[in-house]
This record gives sequence, structure tokens and C-alpha cells, in this order.
Amino acid sequence: MERQPKGKFIVFDALDGSGQSTQIELLGGFLREKGYDVLITKEPTKESPAGQRIRRVLRKQEKASPTELQKLFVEDRKWHLEQVILPHLEKDKSIVISDRYFLSTLCFGAADGLDETWLWELNKDFLVPDFIIFLDVSPEVCLARIEKRGDGRDLFEVREKLESAYGHYIRILDKFKKTTDVLIVDGEKPVENVFQDIKNKLNL
Repeated sequence: MERQPKGKFIVFDALDGSGQSTQIELLGGFLREKGYDVLITKEPTKESPAGQRIRRVLRKQEKASPTELQKLFVEDRKWHLEQVILPHLEKDKSIVISDRYFLSTLCFGAADGLDETWLWELNKDFLVPDFIIFLDVSPEVCLARIEKRGDGRDLFEVREKLESAYGHYIRILDKFKKTTDVLIVDGEKPVENVFQDIKNKLNL
């Protein structure tokens, strides 16, 4: 899918516990102050039937095979693009910041044992972001933050899955550097330092 000419599409992606929700809110506020029409969104969505089912599976309230789960992510992503992301990007001076996108499917799907070529094929027609911001936080640090959070772990928040997904992120991000701007930021620094690094690298 071709990029939308008017707005900018920014995706944050990382392991659970990386602190990306905090950085997204900080960036959204910063860009609004600069006069951009900013929409912050998230995958899986809460609105689509597929997104709602994904959330139940991740909370271990319902079961789905790895293949079925990734097909649900793709279904939810299609809804997300058509109903939320693309309409906003049609506006002048617009920016969409998404908390996760198809990079998550590639990395966590592969960590779940699925064929990477098949995962790429599932996502090949989706809009490519203008920027991918990856918060580089080790699985060990992420797990410590998840434990501190104290609200339980979802399906992928276990050491084996996080370590595998992290390896896939580092490798797959290199492939995206040919088609979009990939910003890798040290997410283990203090929040303010991480945000400063993001602003410096993004340069909007």
C-alpha cells in the first residue's frame, strides 16, 4: 500500500514493559504543541470484534492457536487502518501515532513458532509507517517492569517469548531500514532522556 501523502504515520514498537505508552503520550503532547493534529491509537483495538477477541486471548480468558491469533491481528489491523488511521491521515498537518503495528505480528508471531515468510505475506499490503520507533529494552528489564506493574502477565509476557521476540525485532528492523525511517532508542535511560532522544531522532 502506498503511503498517505498528507499526514505522517508513526509507529512505536517494542517488548511489553518497554515504557512505550509513556513515550507515546509525551510525543503526542509535544507534537500537538507544535500545531499538529495528533491521533494516538493502539493495537489490538478495543473496538473491532477481532481486537476484542485478541484481548481476551492475551488475558488468557479464551484460547486461540498461534495461527488463528495472528489472523485475528491482521483482521483487526485492516479494520484499524480503514476506520481509524487512514481517515485521520487524510487531514492536513495530521499525525497518527500507533502503539504497535505489523512489526509486532512479525516478531511475536515468529516467537510463537510461526513461519516468518507466511507472516510477511499476511501483512504485505498494509500501509508502511513513515517512522518506526523501537524502544530498545532488554527482556530482563522488561520482565522486572512487568512484575513491578503488578497486574498480571499476558500470554506473551514470559521470559522465553520476550527473549525470542527481542531477537526477531533486532533482525527484522534491519529489513525495514530500506523502506522507512527506523529510529532505535535506548529505552533503559530515564524517561526524560528517552524522550529527548526520540525528539532529536524524529526531527519533526
